[in-house]
Amino acid sequence: MVQQVLYRALVSAKWLAESVRAGKLGPGLRVLDASWYSPGTRDARKEYLERHVPGASFFDIEECRDTASPYEMMLPSEERFADYVGHLGISNSTHVVIYDGDHLGTFYAPRAWWMFRVFGHRTVSVLNGGFRNWLKEGHPVTSEPSRPEPAVFKATLNPSLLKTYEQVLENLKSKRFQLVDSRSQGRYLGTEPEPDIEGLGSGHIRGAINMPFMDFLTEEGFEKSPEELRAMFEDKKVDLAQPLIATCRKGVTACHIALAAYLCGKPDVAVYDGSWSEWFRRAPPETRVSQQKAEKA
Repeated sequence: MVQQVLYRALVSAKWLAESVRAGKLGPGLRVLDASWYSPGTRDARKEYLERHVPGASFFDIEECRDTASPYEMMLPSEERFADYVGHLGISNSTHVVIYDGDHLGTFYAPRAWWMFRVFGHRTVSVLNGGFRNWLKEGHPVTSEPSRPEPAVFKATLNPSLLKTYEQVLENLKSKRFQLVDSRSQGRYLGTEPEPDIEGLGSGHIRGAINMPFMDFLTEEGFEKSPEELRAMFEDKKVDLAQPLIATCRKGVTACHIALAAYLCGKPDVAVYDGSWSEWFRRAPPETRVSQQKAEKA
């Protein structure tokens, strides 16, 4: 079966705590805190400096992106990614474990997980339950910053896991890929505004199916079982045997769809990196679906 050859996408807090206790953190195992919060709510770097998993480094998604792009969280270049993660002590032979501190359990960690995979790194996992459950289970924390020895990382973009505006636009005609949007139902329908941003209306790309990413998580903040996830895809008539593109607002929660599908044995979900942030600004109006009341310019 396909699942048996896939690298484990999730590790438990118990497994990671035992690895920390056994002194296994180093060139072969690195931990990253990929927390990010809306401006004015929480300060991710400050919280990292106050407490984090022992040995973890801070993965700043604001730094590790294409800062020249007009869109929100676009991928950096191969060179930029390689340089950034190399300075965190990560080489091509490192097992990377990623978590974040969101109250949901997991929010930004799947984005960082997908970034490693799209740049050709296979040995990467998400901490199931996130920092929320690490704390709840009573595992150790530290305020001591991690200072790993820099390593050499070679990034090789895997274009099959990434979709551009032009490719998604073409797909509206060819319909070769199913398109799934991970935002909340209100934002998808256009009945709720996009938060923390001016000038971006809500709604979705024509033909997209809505699967809010929060539904992939249990109330306790853990990823649902593969059986439950598979049933969710079936309920939405998303065929995991067929090609699939995940989208959201800025290419972050779309990665939850990629992770959920991966856990069901489908490792080839592509993410539309620009997502709604780009689509709203570039796409023909007839390709945007919204119940939002028309506003005067």
